[in-house]
Amino acid sequence: MKVSPTYRMKFKRAREGKTNYRKRLKLLSSRKPRLVVRKSLKYIRAQIIEFDKKGDKTIASAFSKELKKFGWKHSFKNLPASYLTGLLIGKRAIEKGIKEAILDMGLHPSTKGSKIYACVKGALDAGLKVPVNEKVLPSEERIKGEHIGKNLSEDFEKIKEKVLGG
Repeated sequence: MKVSPTYRMKFKRAREGKTNYRKRLKLLSSRKPRLVVRKSLKYIRAQIIEFDKKGDKTIASAFSKELKKFGWKHSFKNLPASYLTGLLIGKRAIEKGIKEAILDMGLHPSTKGSKIYACVKGALDAGLKVPVNEKVLPSEERIKGEHIGKNLSEDFEKIKEKVLGG
C-alpha cells in the first residue's frame, strides 16, 4: 500500500481515542485554569489544572473516596457523592486563590443532570465561577439523593456541613 506524501499519522492519544486535540486547544486558548472532571466505574475525580509548556500542573484535587474521611457511608459514584466532590474541589480551589475555571469533561458526553454537572454544581456552590448553563445542572432533589433514599439525603446534609466547615 502506497502512502501519499501529505499523509500525517495522528498523535498516539488521538489514535487511541483518549484525547480530542481540537477541543483541548480551545480550552487552553482561554488561558484559564480547567476544572477537569473524570468519572470511572467506582469514583469521581475533580482537579484544577493549569497549562504549562513543560506539562499541565495540578493545583488542587478531590477524589470521591476522600468523602469517607467526612463520614460518607454510601456509594462514591452516585450523584450526591459527585456533588460533594465538587464542593470539596471548589473549596480547595478558593483556598489556593483560584476564583474561576473552565469545565473540561474530556471525552464524556454532555448529558443534562449528569454526575459531571453535579460536580460542577458543587464547585459553583463552593464559590468557584464556572461558565455553565443552569439548565444542565441536576435538580436539588437529585443532588440530595432523595431519588435514592431518605437515609442518604439525611447523611448528605451532615457531610455537606462538614465539607464546608471542616
